[in-house]
Amino acid sequence: MPLLRTGIALAMMLSFFPAQILAELKSGPPLPHRLVKDWAKLPQGWNLGESSGVAVDRQDNVWVFNRGAHPVIQFDKNGRMLQSWGEGLMIKSSHGIRVDAAGNVWAVDVKGHIVLKLSSTGRVQMVIGRSPGNNDSKDSFNEPTGIAFAPNGDFYISDGYVNSRVIKFSSDGDYLTHWGSKGDADGQFNLVHDVTLDSQGRVYVADRTNQRIQIFDGNGKFLGKWTNIGAPWGIIYVVKEDAIYMCDGLNNRVIKLSLDGQVLGVLGSQGRIPGKFDFVHNIALDSEGSIYVVEIKNWRVQKFSK
Repeated sequence: MPLLRTGIALAMMLSFFPAQILAELKSGPPLPHRLVKDWAKLPQGWNLGESSGVAVDRQDNVWVFNRGAHPVIQFDKNGRMLQSWGEGLMIKSSHGIRVDAAGNVWAVDVKGHIVLKLSSTGRVQMVIGRSPGNNDSKDSFNEPTGIAFAPNGDFYISDGYVNSRVIKFSSDGDYLTHWGSKGDADGQFNLVHDVTLDSQGRVYVADRTNQRIQIFDGNGKFLGKWTNIGAPWGIIYVVKEDAIYMCDGLNNRVIKLSLDGQVLGVLGSQGRIPGKFDFVHNIALDSEGSIYVVEIKNWRVQKFSK
């Protein structure tokens, strides 16, 4: 009888913990990167706010999207500030940012429920979204998070904190299709936090609260999933390495993943000092393989070079 009671008590205790926490977290060797101290050189008196998005363009300039007084800031690869804009865009809360092949900057306003296409000097080119929509809306989001581009210019929006889906648009901004619903089954999501595409057109979705990355074809057919890797907050495919880099916001680390879901390298740990992370949120890489990471709690962007 005591043994039976012990077993019941253990089962009850384990039921309080999500399966992903109980499963062994995949790890790997350290990534060959070092912190570049004091990389971002802001004007005197300037600070970033909560930093949610980071992107690198074809010239290796770095774009940071943050919740401070200056929403969009562009740096060169040495950290020299090139320009700042966005103060008049009435961004409610910054989230993802990416730069397309033509140099346009795409910014996702999570609380404004919109995605903006902007020129490199901040001129609005396209607005998608309006008041919050449901999971079946074709032109509305509910707390969208990220964006990724296909070679032909089609793009995918991860939507998001309230809706549980990925939406595909044409390069002209016309709705094409969407997939996903709330849940933990294959093809379902619980907080769709980012999206990226590999060179074969496969779509990788950061299913944050379910703590997995799910993989689909370009029209939403489920292909597979990766688990036990932590909680994917930001993800990006790197063509030169044929690998995906992921911000594990739960465990405050960056991991590099092969396209079969194996962890190839790990960077960082929980902390507030330079070189560590607190709510590591999104990631970008330049042509030299340097890693740029933004954080919510530490209000900063950090650069790690090989």
